[in-house]
Order: sequence, then C-alpha cells, then structure tokens
Amino acid sequence: MNTKILNFKKINHFLFVSILIAAIIFLTITIFPFLNSHYGAVKTFDNGTVSHVPRIALKKGTSVNWAGYAVETNLTTPQKKAVSDVKGQWVVPAVTQSNTNSYSAIWVGIDGYSNNTVEQIGTEQDFVNGTPRYLVWYEMYPQPSRTIAMSIKPGDIISAEVQYKDKGNFLLTIKNLTTGQTFSTTQKSNKAQLQSAEWIVEAPWSGGVLPLANFGTVNLSSSEAALNNQIGTISNSSWQNDKITMVSSDGTIVKALPSDLSSDGSSFSVQWCSN
Repeated sequence: MNTKILNFKKINHFLFVSILIAAIIFLTITIFPFLNSHYGAVKTFDNGTVSHVPRIALKKGTSVNWAGYAVETNLTTPQKKAVSDVKGQWVVPAVTQSNTNSYSAIWVGIDGYSNNTVEQIGTEQDFVNGTPRYLVWYEMYPQPSRTIAMSIKPGDIISAEVQYKDKGNFLLTIKNLTTGQTFSTTQKSNKAQLQSAEWIVEAPWSGGVLPLANFGTVNLSSSEAALNNQIGTISNSSWQNDKITMVSSDGTIVKALPSDLSSDGSSFSVQWCSN
C-alpha cells in the first residue's frame, strides 16, 4: 500500500514538472516575443555617455542644443505644477553621410526649458562610424538615457506622449504607427517642476554639444499639451510659446531652424542648416 502511494506521488511529481516545462516553452515561443514586440524591452543606451539635456539658452528664441517649440503658462514667470501632458507625432527622417560622427534626437517632454530636469521620450537619428543609426529612447534627466528595443527606419510615423500621473510618477509612451509597435513605461521623478512642455529636435550632449546630424527636414504634427487641466495646441491662448532656433555657441551660425506654426498651432517643421 505504501509503495503504491509512493509511486502515485512520483507520477504526480513527474506530471507537474512536465506541465511546468511545457508552459515555460509555450511562453518562450509565443507570449514573451509578443510582449517584446508590442511593449518593448529596455536596455542601457548603446552609447552611455550620450544624454538629452535641458535647454542651453543663448538669448531669447535661441539655444545651443534645442530647436522647436516650448510652452509655459508665462515665459517670464512660469507656474510650477501646471503641465500634466504633452504629445506629438513626427516622421523619422533619413540622415545623410557626414565626415564625422553626428547625432540628432526628436522628442516630446515635460520640463527642461527653464529648469534642470527633463522627462522625455523620442527617437534618435545618428551617423556613427560611417553608418546611419536609428533608435528609440527615453530619459528622465539627470538619470541616464535608456534605449528601447523597438526598430525604426526613415519614413516611419512616430507618436509619443509624456503624462504626469501623481506622486512624481510619469507615464511615457511611444508608438511606431507604421509597424504597430508600442512601448510604455512608468518612471518617477521627485524633482520635476511640471513647468514646461516641449516638442524638440536636439543636438545631444556628451561632454559638450555633439555635432548635429543632417536630418534634412523633419515634420512634427498633432502637437498638444495639457496645462492646468486645459488641453490645447502649441498656440493656445491660455499659455505662451517660444519658437527656438538652434545656433552655434557664439550665436553666429544657425544649426536648425523651426518654421512658423500651422494655422491650428499643432504642426511645424525643423530644417537642418549646419552641424
């Protein structure tokens, strides 16, 4: 009788282990690749020294590292804890060959225009070691930038959004509308001021502002923000916007030039001018 019970237990144990192994194999083959494809796997930024830093202002309307638009309740005396959402779309531009490594980033984010944090998500278009490189990333500056395992290529339509939730938590989302891939992550920043919203083309930073990759012209659209629970486009009359031109450190060379806003205030383009 005891021998029969022991054998029965062995059989049950064998069946349990077999079912567990089969379940792991099933998840590995089916579910995990789905999650990776649709929600993105995070890894450390390929070039860990590259960052997407706050605006380096030169004078009104110009910056050494940013081109695009920013909004605040008031550009002179901005209200803190005003911004809760920013979103936008763009088409990934193709970068052209350059004689040196060059970099460009396109993103939407909160903060950084007039303070020292940035909560942001976007794409990067670089020309490194003789080869174009396209990738997706997010950054809770001053924390390091993180690469997202989502493939992109020139011509893909990207949608991105940064939302402030509560208690320092931000929901960062990016979608490749061309391929259907989506990535979201919740990140925390206790230093965020929630003071500005931005739609930016940037020359990234690594010990200094890096050469700007020639991206031609990039078109940004569907640009909206929420300030004090009011949703509007960049030109909404409830806040003020700054059109930012990227220039050289001495202010003599235009590096990237934003266009005027569309009639509804939701779209504009940025033209590469110099690295």
